[in-house]
Order: sequence, then structure tokens, then C-alpha cells
Amino acid sequence: MTRFRRSLSVLVLSAASVTAGWAGYHGVLNAQFAHAKEQVEATREQLNKAEDLATVFRSVGRVVEPSVVNINVRKTIKGGHKLPIDPDLLRRFFPRGEDGQPQIPDDLDDGSGGGGDMEQVGTGSGVIMDVDGSTAYVLTNNHVAGGAEELLITLSDGREITKAKVVGADPKSDLAVVKIESDRLIPAKWGNSDDLQKGDWIMAFGSPFGYVGSMTHGIVSALNRTNVGIMGQQGYENFIQVDAPINPGNSGGPLVNLKGEVVGINTAIASRSGGFQGIGFAIPSNQAKQIYAVLKEKGKVTRGWLGVSIADIAKNLEEAKSFGYAGTSGVLVEQVLPKTPAIGKLQPGDIVTQLNGKPVENVQQLRNTIALTTPNSDVVMKVFRDGKDLDVTVKVAEQPEDAMASLMGKSPRRGGETTEGATEALGMKLSTLTEDLADKSGLTDVKDGALVTAVTPRSPAARGGLRPGDLITKVDKQPVTNAREAGEALGKGDLAKGIRLYVTSRDGSRFLFLRNIAK
Repeated sequence: MTRFRRSLSVLVLSAASVTAGWAGYHGVLNAQFAHAKEQVEATREQLNKAEDLATVFRSVGRVVEPSVVNINVRKTIKGGHKLPIDPDLLRRFFPRGEDGQPQIPDDLDDGSGGGGDMEQVGTGSGVIMDVDGSTAYVLTNNHVAGGAEELLITLSDGREITKAKVVGADPKSDLAVVKIESDRLIPAKWGNSDDLQKGDWIMAFGSPFGYVGSMTHGIVSALNRTNVGIMGQQGYENFIQVDAPINPGNSGGPLVNLKGEVVGINTAIASRSGGFQGIGFAIPSNQAKQIYAVLKEKGKVTRGWLGVSIADIAKNLEEAKSFGYAGTSGVLVEQVLPKTPAIGKLQPGDIVTQLNGKPVENVQQLRNTIALTTPNSDVVMKVFRDGKDLDVTVKVAEQPEDAMASLMGKSPRRGGETTEGATEALGMKLSTLTEDLADKSGLTDVKDGALVTAVTPRSPAARGGLRPGDLITKVDKQPVTNAREAGEALGKGDLAKGIRLYVTSRDGSRFLFLRNIAK
């Protein structure tokens, strides 16, 4: 009996162990199931949110689409007409006709000057931004509507308006305003482009390839894109970069946020094929809004101007260090043009760090801000000069039409390398300034210095930016009053660290920075 009882106990214990193991196994399965169920429920909740996002997209479409218009333009291309905007890039906004050629306005002519006048038809988009009774104002691109002889505006409900007029156009910002007359019009709402951040959802509206009423979505890929090369030298670039599909015909249409507010105007694409390749550019609404208001009221934009040639500190750190400046942002004044607001206020070598109390990061920022400043207004600039921070007040003037022409051929931009040595080795000849030389060189307001009388082509001096007629007044921190002093100072200079020259000419004052550049 004892052995039987022991066997029975073993059997009972074994059965209990199996039961416990089976229960534990089911417990694990139940836990796994519960976890999987929770994941399913959580994913369903996420899908509900995704559906909510789709609802937002649909709602934005219903809010914005009534304000978006299609614009068909007829223009006459004048022989030899030249374009302030890169034609190869902006022509891609226009769909191709039956002949396979892009239907583009005249300001997208390549400027070759061949042939006589030619009629051309283009198409783009626009957005209604103001409605006053039966009068409305449409914002679009200059390269869409600027110079138009005939306009056909198609509203979102299919109505066509032939009585449309361009009230103002601005090639430098590539914006234009069109006035239309009709009833039952709904304006869009402005948004704040300064609130945009990389990664924000945005939507682009317009008429790609002529398909009116199209909407695409994407995100903000980058902000403050400058030097894109779209506007040309005279243009003002500060683009929002997006990955929302934008194609020919979207140009001039609105870029909007999830609130249905206009935060940009679609302007260009970067493409090798002519179609969308993931990079689109839009003019920020805060910039477009100011230009729109001026064009609507006055028909043209009057910009502020200082009369200086400037460069980014970030790209000229060695030159900035030569002035004792340790920062990595700001703007370096390279040249001051004569008879401009900057004369007597700014000097070559000044580093602008603030404008009206706000930090100055780069050239484009300063240039855009001054351009949008009302002429005859005072601006306060904080500049770094001679190791000290100074506040300089400048009265902004009206930018002349030939502002760029004032700088063309007079820019102090330096080229390449220099070699060791003084005046002869540098490839220049110097003479002490006399009254006769001063009169011939147009330097009647200057009494002392070393006049550059000759520069050897392709020499270090030539590559450094020196020209005959330049008067050297200072080498590094040492003033020079004649050719001998200049030659001695140049001989003592260290080209490995760089030699800074201050020069003046009939075109104004500037500085040059000569240094050896390792190959």
C-alpha cells in the first residue's frame, strides 16, 4: 500500500504539473492576444486620425478652391525682348501646345533678339485676395500676367471673365495683381508665413497642365531659400521650398496651410525634365502681402536703397577675422557708392550685425528688408568697426531703376590667388597722387594716396580686383599717403594671412583682401 500510495501521489503531482503548465501556456496566449487586441484598437484609433487628416484636406479644398482662378494670357513678344527671370526654369510652368512647344508669355522669351514680333499664349493660376462689391483683385506671378494684352479668367465654378486688367506688376518679386469685375466672388485669407516650420503640411492649388481646380499636398521641405537663380541679379529671392507636386500651370496659385490660409504663391520648380521632381518654390505670404498691397494701390513697387555692395560673413570668415570680428553671421560692407545714402555713414569693412534692433544674418535678409523699407525712412544699423560696435542711422533712399547697373563693373568681388612680393610682383604700378592725376582720375575730393596707374592682366593684383584709377589709401591698418609708403607697407604684408587694401575711385570707396590661396 505504501508503494501504491507513493505512485498515486506521483501521478497526482504530475497531473497537477501538466494542468499548471497548460494553464500557464493559455495564460501566455491570452496575454499575447490581449496585447495584439490592444495594438489593433490603437491602430484603428490611428487610422481614425488619418481619416481626420483626410477630412482636413477635404475641408481645406472646400475653403480655398472658390478663390482659385485659371488665367489665360495673350501677349506680343517684341524682337530682342529680354527677361529678368530665368526662362529655362520658369517656362516649365506652362503646358505644351499641339506643336509640342511650351505656351509661355513674352517675359519668358530667351532674349536672343531673333525674329520680329510674335503673338504667344500662356496659362497659369491666381488667387482672389480681396472682394469689394463686384470688384475683386487676383494675386498671381508677373511671369504669368505681366505685360498681358488680353486676359481670360476662369473661376472655380466655370464662369469666364474677359474684362480683366493688370493693375500692377513687379518683375523683381515676380508678382502681379489683376483686377476683375463679377459677382458671387469669395476671397482667400492671408496666413502668416513666418509661422511655417520645416515638416509642416501644406497644399498647392492651381491648374497644372491646364487641369483647373487641382490640389496637391506635401510638406515644407526648407525655408528661406535664396540664390536659387530664378529672379536674376535684380530679383529678391526668399522662397519656401516644398515637396507638394507642382507642375506647369500651377504658377501663381496659392500655397496654403491646414487652416486654409494662403502662406505662399507657387512660383517655380527645379526640374531637369520640365515636370515635377520633388522641389517646388513659393514666395512667402508675408513678402507677397506687402507687394500685393503696393501694386493694388500704386501699380508699381518703390524700394528702399542704401548704395552699398555687401557680402555674407559666413562666406568671408577670413576677411571678417582680419577686422577682428569673431562672429559667423552678419553682412560685410565691401563698397560704398558715391552720392548714395551710405556715404558718410557706412564704410568699407563695416560689418552689419543688426538692423532696427533685429539680428542681420545674411545679405539676402538685409537686402530684402531695406528694399521693403519706405524711402526717406531712417534705419538704425549696428555695425562692427575698428573693434567696436556702433549704432549708425541711415536715411534710406528710393532705389533707382538702374540700381544693378550702378554696381555692374564696379563690384569689388575678388577673384583668385595672389603671390608673394610687393608692387611689381603683384602686377601693379603705383604713382603718388598729384592734382593733375587726381583730376584725370576723378578724385577731386581726395588729397593723398598711391594711385594705381597700371595693372598687368591676369596678375595677382588684377585677380584681386585692383583697377587702374584706384587710389590706395590704407594697407591693413596703416594709412599711406604716397606710392613709396604703399610699396613699403605691401612689402611688409603677409600674404599667407592676407593683406587688406582700402581703395577709392570715381565709383566710390571699397576694400580688397589679397591673400595666398592653397592649391
